[in-house]
Amino acid sequence: MKPMGTVPAAFTAQDGELLIGGKTASAIVDAAGETPLFVYDGAMLRARMHSLRQAMPERLALHYAMKANPFAPLVRLMVEIADGIDVASVGEMRIALDAGAQPQTMSFAGPGKRDAEIEAAIRAGVALNCESERQIDRAIAIGAGLGLRPKLAIRINPDFELKGSGMRMGGRPTAFGVDAVDVPALAKRIIGAGAEWHGFHIYGGSQALDAEALVDAQAATLALAVRLSAEIGTAAPHVNLGGGFGIPYFPNEKPLDIERIGTALGEALAALPSGFEATGFAIELGRWLVGEAGVYLTRILDRKSSHGETFLVTDGGLHHQLAASGNFGTVVRRNYPLALASQFGAEGTEVVNVVGCLCTPLDKLGDQVFLPRGAVGDIVAVFMAGAYGASASPSAFLGHGPAPEILLD
Repeated sequence: MKPMGTVPAAFTAQDGELLIGGKTASAIVDAAGETPLFVYDGAMLRARMHSLRQAMPERLALHYAMKANPFAPLVRLMVEIADGIDVASVGEMRIALDAGAQPQTMSFAGPGKRDAEIEAAIRAGVALNCESERQIDRAIAIGAGLGLRPKLAIRINPDFELKGSGMRMGGRPTAFGVDAVDVPALAKRIIGAGAEWHGFHIYGGSQALDAEALVDAQAATLALAVRLSAEIGTAAPHVNLGGGFGIPYFPNEKPLDIERIGTALGEALAALPSGFEATGFAIELGRWLVGEAGVYLTRILDRKSSHGETFLVTDGGLHHQLAASGNFGTVVRRNYPLALASQFGAEGTEVVNVVGCLCTPLDKLGDQVFLPRGAVGDIVAVFMAGAYGASASPSAFLGHGPAPEILLD
């Protein structure tokens, strides 16, 4: 038997059946007419943002990093409750704008922006987080050709990294951003060209569960912003401190102490030197805001034994939930939390392998997990499915296609 992660505490049962957004899993499936599918609980999303606002300093803007989940109804909700939207492609930008996002509250990151994407962002009035000298020069030239003043920030590859993060994106050679030492000259070039200087985007890593590591990284980020502003000769108009807040997917992982982070960040902002009174500060969170609010529901098609082990074969799989299968950035495969929706909270009675429908041994959603007895037709709920699920999985693999998505709000 191998352990599973912990189901988020917000999920409860009615007569032994999993509730999502106040509805039973079976009722949701019946209304959808099919499995597998993703279900997102809008009330959980609102509660998550509320808890973040309570913990963070009032001066800090809270942005949604849309790459975590670009499902249009969910984005509309995030536009309503967040202070801004951060995108990483023109496709995401259009979804956000269609959802009602205001261009002045948006930013566009990515190391490989095409000319058409740069032009679209400039036309829309969205800030470009530029990630190289050439990208800056192209944005300035495209803006001049359009007769428009581009809004340009510089994404910085900082001199430090976010310790304990699942994916480190700074403090080392990387395709992301501009090395800190090169930033002042490039910022002066932006200002000298007459573009709108928007400031800094500094992102050290993602999926961190160590509050002290995040406190240290944010303090270092602010110190870097102050130092570079002094070298440029003007305070940055805006500083995006990045994100990196993690969620506990696996056994023995603990939720992040956001109150500790918010208290330390409030103190650090209050201690900034004079000249930064008008500077706007933001963090961009994706996974932390939406990850726990999503559930992937998949139905058992077959129950079989092989060499003494039991396999529950479902109609879902890694083509929808690549991360839960252990094939999205993890070195050692560990089990996401999952449950039988009709026996939610019941004690386990058998050790089983929960596998998907694909013709590959990689398609495993639960490896030697302890569950109540599952039968053909039962619904398996895979939790922590709100971020990097539908959009980060190979839905075209073997021609099965994408799973429907539903927001319950």
